[in-house]
Amino acid sequence: MAQAQAQAPHPPLEGAQLVIGTIAVSLAVFMNVLDTSIANVSIPSISGDLGVSADQGTWVITSFAVANAISVPLTGWLTDRIGQVRLFMASIVLFVISSWLCGLAPTLPFLLASRVLQGAVAGPMIPLSQTLLLASYPRAKAPMALSMWAMTTLIAPVAGPILGGWISDNISWPWIFYVNIPVGVIAAVATWMIFRNRDSVVRKAPIDGVGLGLLIVWVGSLQVMLDKGKDLDWFSSTTVVVLALVAVIALAFFIVWELTAEHPVVDLSLFSRRNFTGGTIALSIGYGLYFGNLVLLPLWLQTDIGYTATEAGLVMAPVGLFAVLLSPITGKILPRTDPRYIATLSFLVFALCFWMRSRYTTGVDTYSLLLPTLIQGIGMAGFFIPLVSITLSGLPGNRIPAASGLSNFVRIMCGGIGTSIFQTAWDHRTIMHHAQLAEQANAYNPVFDQSIRQMGAAGFSQPQAYGLFNSMATQQAAQLGVNDLFFVSAGIFVALIALIWITRPERAGGDAGAAAAAAH
Repeated sequence: MAQAQAQAPHPPLEGAQLVIGTIAVSLAVFMNVLDTSIANVSIPSISGDLGVSADQGTWVITSFAVANAISVPLTGWLTDRIGQVRLFMASIVLFVISSWLCGLAPTLPFLLASRVLQGAVAGPMIPLSQTLLLASYPRAKAPMALSMWAMTTLIAPVAGPILGGWISDNISWPWIFYVNIPVGVIAAVATWMIFRNRDSVVRKAPIDGVGLGLLIVWVGSLQVMLDKGKDLDWFSSTTVVVLALVAVIALAFFIVWELTAEHPVVDLSLFSRRNFTGGTIALSIGYGLYFGNLVLLPLWLQTDIGYTATEAGLVMAPVGLFAVLLSPITGKILPRTDPRYIATLSFLVFALCFWMRSRYTTGVDTYSLLLPTLIQGIGMAGFFIPLVSITLSGLPGNRIPAASGLSNFVRIMCGGIGTSIFQTAWDHRTIMHHAQLAEQANAYNPVFDQSIRQMGAAGFSQPQAYGLFNSMATQQAAQLGVNDLFFVSAGIFVALIALIWITRPERAGGDAGAAAAAAH
């Protein structure tokens, strides 16, 4: 009897239950995504307090990212074994406990172990949040459910550096983890109240041990290589070369094994579907560009323009304004229009913002910094919702959880790859521009010669004048380097529009309805 009841579709939530359920799931997602970026600006404080180098301190970020990336694609298998509500509840509770352990950490190894646990239990939270939200709304309003989910997913990475910087500057670093406890407790209690009788069918699906082992090896190797590559000078380091070879070989074996396994841990056959492939790749590369720039912009402001961590975070804050205001509108119009139009407009807005930033100078004013950030919120409102709709379009209900987990896995991996590429590329472009500027520093250049003479007339000795010129050249080279990356980002966003239009999505309402049906 219980099995029959579990298999019966659950009706959509209504009234206060729908509001509370939406808030509970959104809080859990916000807490999860916030932790991917909140520690970034706190690494100096953590390293100093624990008595380790800043290089060792970056493992606080790496350990979370590796564990999180490995656990996300396991969502489908874990849901079959545990049930979506029980798995979601377990993720929230364990996330709160691991956050508490992170704050208590007396040593770096203890902190890293806690972050691994935190990242591992966080993995299923985002895919399951989509599933639970879609099951809570009527099919016609499923795009609205996705808009609620998108707002938290997009705003949390922006809020993370702001909150992390303020906590590190004004309280102490453990509180970047303790802040999760009240949020997680509220989310857990509300989730249990609303969803405890809406769990999915539990099946004792066999575990693909070989596939899981290969997944851990290639994802772990790739993530560590990306995070440590910059510090180790990439492929001039034996460690990086070995990690790259291990990742490539394990990935090759993983693909072959998963495509032939009877019960694969990750359903790679989803990539045979045009909508899933086009939507996932466009979403993931776009997210990688967004996340890479999200790290690059505050870093440039702090290292070259003289902003504090808190000030740099506040420059990014307006991005949430239009994202919050327009996401519900996107959810309303999506069932009545082709999602490709909305996604195309979103990518064009992103391209415009990055082009505007590519014209920055070292004397950039606050208005010029804030305007593209404000406009970017318009693009963000049409970014996740239509692309998720395209990705899930045409999929049978029983494949939605696996598709959501795999799509989120690729997106998270591209976010990490984007961060590493942008930081390394900025260093390389800065060095190249500095060398070009330094070539002009010779007695045969009348402009340079006149500048040195003017500095001498102002009381500078020749070594001081040359030092000042070098400092100015370094700042200008960094500016030119960051401008190059903004310009390239704009071009890639325009090119990604072609991927959107190779898809053939069904009506948005039907797509969301299929996802909602899967959640039952």
